[in-house]
Amino acid sequence: MTEKVLLDTDIGSDIDDAVCLAYLLANPDCDLVGITTVSGESQRRAQLCSALCVAAKRELPIFPGSESPLLVDSRQPSAPQASRLPFWPHREIFPKGQAVPFLQEMIHSYPHEITLLPIGPLTNIGLLFAMDPEIPSLLKQLVIMGGKFTCAHGFRTPEWNIWNDPHAAEIVYRANPPLHRSIGIDVTLSVSMNASEVAEQFQHPLLRLVADLAGVWFEHAEKMIFHDPLAGAVIFQPDICRYQRGEIAVELESTRLEGYTHWEPAMNGSKEIAVSVDSEAFFSHFFAPFQLSMEH
Repeated sequence: MTEKVLLDTDIGSDIDDAVCLAYLLANPDCDLVGITTVSGESQRRAQLCSALCVAAKRELPIFPGSESPLLVDSRQPSAPQASRLPFWPHREIFPKGQAVPFLQEMIHSYPHEITLLPIGPLTNIGLLFAMDPEIPSLLKQLVIMGGKFTCAHGFRTPEWNIWNDPHAAEIVYRANPPLHRSIGIDVTLSVSMNASEVAEQFQHPLLRLVADLAGVWFEHAEKMIFHDPLAGAVIFQPDICRYQRGEIAVELESTRLEGYTHWEPAMNGSKEIAVSVDSEAFFSHFFAPFQLSMEH
């Protein structure tokens, strides 16, 4: 049985979105039914999604979504990796203003079958849940790459995706789909590669495109951290991570902590967070579909 997945992504900023999309496109167990983009230059982000789909020989619905957060100023106005678009074939034009209606239509068309996978700021998802409060109950599950649930060295700081639109995140964390699972930065930091490892391992045609985009990323970063691919992977192999149940509240009152995810463990809690990851199992699972297709 394949898993129906809707991906909402801010591809083009951090490199891990492109890695995640490549993984979903290569995974034979994934029925990727559509993609929406979020954050500044959402059209260019859609073009990046298209480049990966073309490389994978897949034709998928792609809709640019909201470029601005609900209430705060935009903290991610551009998509730097789009500078590589001239070197890869892709669609240029995408319909505007249809991302949220598309998500709504797909979830109503496949009730209790779709996993919604947001791996960027939660603007589109917050708008969707606010516009149609029935949507969370119609999902199979909601798997978010976002949040920070431990307080390292006594310092509380928000995670990037939640901080970029805390008000949308607050809407999303109030919702109660059948499974509401967050893969937070406390856990995703454990799965990473340096530039030389990426160059060595990313040999599949899809991953070569990602490696090209990663060249932009490595101009300012030493490592590629697999934040988003880990969130994607647990849809298909949940036991890569261990989880804990509890309740999550998004901080909106304190400017300094705006977007911080307050975590309260509770045995019968309505939310679930990852608390650890088996890194070796993750990388084995992640590369398996690429190796399989290379062999054939």
